[in-house]
Amino acid sequence: MSSSTAPEAPIAYTAEQLLESGPYDEPLIAGGVRCHGGFDPDGRYRSPRTLHRGPGILGWQQQVIDAGHELVEIPRSLMPPQYPNVEQAKLLLRHGVRDPIVRTLTVISIVEGFGAVIRDVKVPDLGTLVVEPIEGTALAHLDKGLFEAHARDEAGYEAEGGHKQMWEAARDLALENPKVPGDVLMRMMGRRSRGEKRERPYPQLDETLERMIAMMSQVLVVEVFAEGTFQWGIDVLSDPEVSAEPERAGAMVTYIQSDESPHVEYLRAALSELRCRTLRTVDGGTLAGRTVVDGMLNEVLGNMTRNRPREQRDDLREGLVEAMQVASNPKALLEEFEALTSPWTPPASTGFEPAAVRSA
Repeated sequence: MSSSTAPEAPIAYTAEQLLESGPYDEPLIAGGVRCHGGFDPDGRYRSPRTLHRGPGILGWQQQVIDAGHELVEIPRSLMPPQYPNVEQAKLLLRHGVRDPIVRTLTVISIVEGFGAVIRDVKVPDLGTLVVEPIEGTALAHLDKGLFEAHARDEAGYEAEGGHKQMWEAARDLALENPKVPGDVLMRMMGRRSRGEKRERPYPQLDETLERMIAMMSQVLVVEVFAEGTFQWGIDVLSDPEVSAEPERAGAMVTYIQSDESPHVEYLRAALSELRCRTLRTVDGGTLAGRTVVDGMLNEVLGNMTRNRPREQRDDLREGLVEAMQVASNPKALLEEFEALTSPWTPPASTGFEPAAVRSA
């Protein structure tokens, strides 16, 4: 979504407008479930809830640029490689080792469902906590449609399926309704429960504001890094050598991919707006928004670039050797699998460190 060619658009919307999709010529059916989005008369997929949300995001981003500020940009060079990578996944499937890929796809679908929690992020009274006006910004619409639209996209809404159901459908199409291991969710929740309580990085801020910025920073990085997951899914599931329904399964992931663009862009808009404003502290002082946003992004990116490859590897390898026993030569397969591993060295800098740190 480019902001340099943004059309003139209203900058204030109702929640109902931001949740409006407009008519479709044909609905999207995934795994027997009516999902969000649909097709225009020419057969082109159109994402849900973008009739007004799309132009609104462009307008809010353009305001930031017109005011002489830059939009937050997460360099794709910071994105760790997917594990298993495309060639490793295809290797396993060619040898009939399906369980690790079924697990990976199921984890992705569950994580998408978890995206509904963003509707529970509390938005404080930003008018009293931000020095400069926020009328007509993405910030002013976070709890007036933007968070809710994001949540519905990920987990579905009422009888309508979302990305969780779409990933499940892609998996079932490509792998012919595979048996899903019953312990996937329990293993995921076990890892999540081991998280340590962390100290507040900006205790001088209103705690609700701090939590909101932290969550938005986390979600933005996750959404940007998900681009690698989408491309991995497309490359694996659209390969007729390993996929039973390469065209339909691959297309399903491209629909999800297009739906995620508004998530990245509204978060970029809102964090960029905060970054060029001044935040009030609880003791009556102020703090530059850039300090807080950059600090949050630096921490999230540092953790993700260091930990994500290890966590993905640990997830897969827990049962990898056992799963490989269905192959004719498990030992040789493991050696070939390991030889295909993508190298990864976490970058020395995220680009969001304080200036003094970057220049050291």
